[in-house]
Amino acid sequence: MPDKVKAEKPKKLKKGEQPPEEPAAEAAAPPALSGPSLIEAMSGAQKAAAVIVSLGVDKASQLYQYMDPEDVEMITLEVAKLGYLDSDSTEAILNEYYQMCMTNKAVTEGGLEYARTVLEKAFGAQTANELLGKVTKSLKNREFSFMNKAGEKDLFTALQNERPQTIALVLSYIEPDKAAAVIAQLEPDAQIKVVERIALMDSASPTAVKIIENEMSNKFANIFSSNNVQVGGIDFVADVMNNVDRVSEKSIFDGLTMYDAGLADEIRKRMFVFEDILTMDDRSVQRFVRDCDTHDLVLALKSATAELSNKLYKNMSTRMAESIRDDLEITTNVRMKDVDDAQQRIVGIIRDLEAKNEIIILKGGKDDIIA
Repeated sequence: MPDKVKAEKPKKLKKGEQPPEEPAAEAAAPPALSGPSLIEAMSGAQKAAAVIVSLGVDKASQLYQYMDPEDVEMITLEVAKLGYLDSDSTEAILNEYYQMCMTNKAVTEGGLEYARTVLEKAFGAQTANELLGKVTKSLKNREFSFMNKAGEKDLFTALQNERPQTIALVLSYIEPDKAAAVIAQLEPDAQIKVVERIALMDSASPTAVKIIENEMSNKFANIFSSNNVQVGGIDFVADVMNNVDRVSEKSIFDGLTMYDAGLADEIRKRMFVFEDILTMDDRSVQRFVRDCDTHDLVLALKSATAELSNKLYKNMSTRMAESIRDDLEITTNVRMKDVDDAQQRIVGIIRDLEAKNEIIILKGGKDDIIA
């Protein structure tokens, strides 16, 4: 058997003697980050930080001059947190950056088809498709991105005197809630024309976008041009209309129905309004009712049809239904705006639950449900 190793007893210290210092542990070198999995896990900002570091101080400082302050701040933070990257990972990131630069250059100079031809010859069909997909998405996100940073009042001030087609094009590039806020402030006739043009819009030519960008640049900031990308359309305008207040919504649809009833009907099919609760299955109604404020239900039912009221009553507890009926009898002199607001809050709850896949909303009669 091997000899047992005896633990060394601590040496007794003489009076006034200090204990010996422990040897300092060597600092571990930071682990090298490498491999395809690391690069795939890195965010765009982290990759940009790696490129900035690779460029060196002088070139990086020159590049910063052409960037937005927010982007500079974000990338600088990532540079500070970057740590150590091995040469293979750095080279892979730089190669990805080179491919994206080449893609942007090809798209800008000759359009998407020209870019596809160049990229397929350089990298193959699969890589070309991936690169074009990224660039096309980024081009649309880049267009009018400065307007998404502006407030609703500033947007309206900038657009109120523009032609309906111009307003429609610009609104097709910004967030639906902001587009809705601008539309709500327009004159009724202008509202109808703008909504119609957004719904009928398919794609925008680079020339038209560039002209409008130049017109708006004095009010906002420099913008980049792009090739045709999908903008507007019925789905987009339906999303916008879902965010418009009920008064503006009714006014727009009344006018649009007189002008183009088919288009108005198609937009309505893509929307969800309070009255569409009738089309929902009972389980979904029971689910959203649980999240609704009772007072909102009382107000919302003040203008509801008997059919809609019964749909809600049968999907709540008997006690709750009786309580709401009692409250309806004693609730008088209610403003229509309060009723509309309550209905909009309920619709908002329904949309949130649909986004979480907790309930089902049938749109346009095209969906089937499997129990």
